[in-house]
Amino acid sequence: MKLDKIDRRLLELLQEDTKKTTKELSLKLNLSVTAVYERIKKLEREGVVDKYVAILDKSKIEKNFVVFCHIKLTQHNIDLIKQFENEVTKIDEVLECYHVSGDYDYILKIYVKDMEEYREFMVTKLTTIQHIGSTHSTFMIGEVKNTTAFKL
Repeated sequence: MKLDKIDRRLLELLQEDTKKTTKELSLKLNLSVTAVYERIKKLEREGVVDKYVAILDKSKIEKNFVVFCHIKLTQHNIDLIKQFENEVTKIDEVLECYHVSGDYDYILKIYVKDMEEYREFMVTKLTTIQHIGSTHSTFMIGEVKNTTAFKL
């Protein structure tokens, strides 16, 4: 799907605040409410807009201890990779998991309350996954930038 200037601006506005009404969006875009509605529906149908979510304040839900855990598997065959990926997606504390190149095979982004909860996570959840050869944990000191919005 080819995005025009209006689609791009609409997507930027939706990324800022999806709770804006079509009326509010129409005023910002100089379009009718119906035109804005139809554009949003088309962007959803085409899969450009995948889903709408609420972004929570980590500190208010006691999940502001962020860990980047680098994982190296013992072997690299398709069955072990699939098994690892299947298991890691079931772990609630892991909000992001990336298969990467370089010294490690995966990077996990983990959110927990504190170091004690991270230790418990490592002992009772992560180390129960078979074929993990090694892990390396890096702890977030401060958040400089964290956005979900793409500049279009």
